[in-house]
Amino acid sequence: MKSLKNWMRNIFVIEKLHNPFGVALLGVLCVVFTFLIAKGGLAAGIMILIATLAIPAVYALVVYPKIGIIALMVASYLIMWLIRMRFAGDFPLGTTIDGLQILLILGFFIKQKSNPDWSYLRNPISAMILIWIGYNMLQLVNPTAESPLAWLYTIRTVAVVMLMYFVFMYHIKTIEFIRLIVKTWIGLSLFAAIYGFKQQYFGFFGFEEELLSDPLTIALLFIGGVWRKFSIFSDPVAFSYNMVISALLCLGLITGPISKAKKILLGIFAIFFLMNMLYSGTRGAYVLVPVSLILFSILKFNKQIMILGSVGAVLFISLIFIPTSNNTLYRFQSAFKPSDDASFNVRTINQKRIQPYILSHPLGGGLGATGVWGKRFAPTSYLANFPPDSGYVRVAVELGWVGLLIFCILMFVILKTGVDNYFKIKDPELKSYCLAMTLIAFTLNFGNYPQEAFVQFPVSIYFYLVIAIINVCLILDQKKQSVET
Repeated sequence: MKSLKNWMRNIFVIEKLHNPFGVALLGVLCVVFTFLIAKGGLAAGIMILIATLAIPAVYALVVYPKIGIIALMVASYLIMWLIRMRFAGDFPLGTTIDGLQILLILGFFIKQKSNPDWSYLRNPISAMILIWIGYNMLQLVNPTAESPLAWLYTIRTVAVVMLMYFVFMYHIKTIEFIRLIVKTWIGLSLFAAIYGFKQQYFGFFGFEEELLSDPLTIALLFIGGVWRKFSIFSDPVAFSYNMVISALLCLGLITGPISKAKKILLGIFAIFFLMNMLYSGTRGAYVLVPVSLILFSILKFNKQIMILGSVGAVLFISLIFIPTSNNTLYRFQSAFKPSDDASFNVRTINQKRIQPYILSHPLGGGLGATGVWGKRFAPTSYLANFPPDSGYVRVAVELGWVGLLIFCILMFVILKTGVDNYFKIKDPELKSYCLAMTLIAFTLNFGNYPQEAFVQFPVSIYFYLVIAIINVCLILDQKKQSVET
């Protein structure tokens, strides 16, 4: 077996088919491809082209996981935009994200075989994630669950996505790779913001206007005579949340050891991202900004931050109460007056209505009992048509108060680890990355109450990247400190 492996490496890698065997192989492939195209026509040609591209792509994703991680970041950011454009016709593009994750997990286990390293399991976040995955797996035997098929379709996304945390932990081993991840993230966010700016001031593309002709879509997105913008994302909520966390990413990086010019540029980006957040018309996102800045002020507590924070607080309060006829500003102000918001009052009533069910079902109604899968597999059930309108409420309804308790402990552990690591890390660059990721994790957790913050692309992927980087920053800092001492 070893001699065969060496022979193949010599033929394909070293000599790159510049040998008699290579000439013969390419000749045979030409004859086979010609025959298949002659028999199958254009369809056969397209399939051959796809296979030709897919084989090296799969190899690269499995053998070079850094390529796979960047590809997953890009794909999860752009997937809803490509689907909306009907980029691949009726092909289920969402499955490509599943495919990327499976290939990365496969590469992870292959790497573990040749270079085993399970040290990243020895931290509180990893332990809680394993407990959370285990609890979701046990929901298969939940006696109060309406449909095992709903569980099957939901666990596929829950378990696979959460396993990506371990993939990220294993493969992010250098500060250079973290820099690449951050630059990719900012680049994608900038593209999304420019696209949202275009929608605000230059209108929608034709393929977007077709989707906006649906009466239900009009009712949701056309508010006060103005269209809520969604950029390249699935909806305005996903757009606004991604703009908020992108602004926080820039804010965290500004605290790092970078030039003044880069700090100014990041500040401009952050302001631009927050402008786009306003275009989305998502009131739940507006509250996230002051909340995240409070945590930032606590972590970076000093005289300068106190002065800037006080000035910012005065300006912010002025924005809330200043009289205005501007639609965007008025909607911003209404986010801080929830009692005047009809949709907020409806959600409050729904949550009060479901509380007795949650208290009487400690294991919940089963994974996937609400939403799309609930309507599909158990349309007559009590939960099928219940609108959770909140990530925490969904957990409580589907997984019970036991599941909600585990989920809350998981989130607490993540945030505590982020804060602890921030104060432990000595390297200023790694410290800035940890700060940015902690702010993002905190903001998404806060935003998971008024909306479902973790279910839409790209946050469903990026959240586990964020918490992996929180741990990796401390690991890299400890390695650096041990070398220096």
